[in-house]
Amino acid sequence: MRPSPWRAVVLGFAMLSSAAAEPAASVSWPRFRGPNGAGVVEGAQVPVKWSEADVRWKVDLPGHGHSSPVAWGDRLFVTCGDKDTAKRIVLGLRASDGGVIWKKEYDSQPYAMNKMNSYAAATPAVDAERVYVTWTTPSQVTLLVLDHAGKEAWRRDDVGPFQSQHGSGASPIVWEDLVILANDTEEKEGRESFILAVEAKTGKTVWKHVRKSVKATYGTPCIFQPPSGPPQLVYAGKDHGFTALDPRTGRLIWELDKAFPLRVVGSPVAAGGLVIAACGEGGKGHSVVAVRPGTREKPGDAAVAWTLTKSVPYVPTPVAVKDLLFLWGDGGIAQCVRLATGEVVWSERVGGEYFASPLCVDGRVYNVSKAGEVVVLAAAERYELLARNPVGEGSYASLAVAGGRMVVRTFTRLLSVGGR
Repeated sequence: MRPSPWRAVVLGFAMLSSAAAEPAASVSWPRFRGPNGAGVVEGAQVPVKWSEADVRWKVDLPGHGHSSPVAWGDRLFVTCGDKDTAKRIVLGLRASDGGVIWKKEYDSQPYAMNKMNSYAAATPAVDAERVYVTWTTPSQVTLLVLDHAGKEAWRRDDVGPFQSQHGSGASPIVWEDLVILANDTEEKEGRESFILAVEAKTGKTVWKHVRKSVKATYGTPCIFQPPSGPPQLVYAGKDHGFTALDPRTGRLIWELDKAFPLRVVGSPVAAGGLVIAACGEGGKGHSVVAVRPGTREKPGDAAVAWTLTKSVPYVPTPVAVKDLLFLWGDGGIAQCVRLATGEVVWSERVGGEYFASPLCVDGRVYNVSKAGEVVVLAAAERYELLARNPVGEGSYASLAVAGGRMVVRTFTRLLSVGGR
């Protein structure tokens, strides 16, 4: 029987509608380090070595900050903070030309934090309808939600307190119809650590997984999808090690609570059937740990696959490319290791100091130094330094990709590089 021509039309329309709802990775950058926090994108038009002619647009920001921009279609969103007043600012821009569409400002209270932190440290999350922004003071965590036009959808100031001498920085994610935010505070009387999931549309609490934490954690969770079985929400912290929850219910699936002897600042990344995260202290990495996750039926199967302790990152999150994992140390040592085994393929000093996490764009690894230099390496088994691109100002923010271009956030500016 020949298929109905109307069926072909309907299927084609459905495919177009789906593509419109969920842009390609080079257009959509929905959270810290892009889709699922992997930091990998194909099909962008980002040059290896660039000049001023490759900078498509440059925008002065109305405040300071270290958060990364996020994008959906031609909408780009970024947060800023006022160093003196702690005012929080959210901007909506066009990814195509950097034009500011709207700006929202919110009063807040100054408080003591690490001099290298800022009032805009947490990266927003975004989906087809809304952008999700969080910030903290020592007395409360705020979760603010705006639509793409800048209209407030809902706001919660009752999420809970967050306390750390370093300030905060954990970022939210969107999974299906939920917004998920981790809050590992330094606990004292009246404070509670937890991972929270709320309805994206309303802000209503769906589940809350309570934890006990002494060291504040700053990473962003990721989703691990087993070969069979439901997805797992995986988070990493000093006091609970690796924690895997059912993202729909918050139910604990498995936990490896002895994985990290020190504080976790970077985020976990899922790749090659493993989840990898790092810990450290005093600006230096202590260990990178890869675990083989357990399952709901066999939580005890969760186990450490390998550990590295030499020249490893503390703050920057690793990036996996096929069967290789690239580690970018805070002190400027980059390493390529076998994802499956942790075997070091090469280790080289690229120079500079880094808070930002590397991205892989079309087979090249990019990262921006604190001094504002984007270093480009080949994502290969042989070390190859491809380029050094100055951006004119220091940066603590991880790079993003939107509209096929690289978006660089410096202390006070946003610039877009590449594209046709």
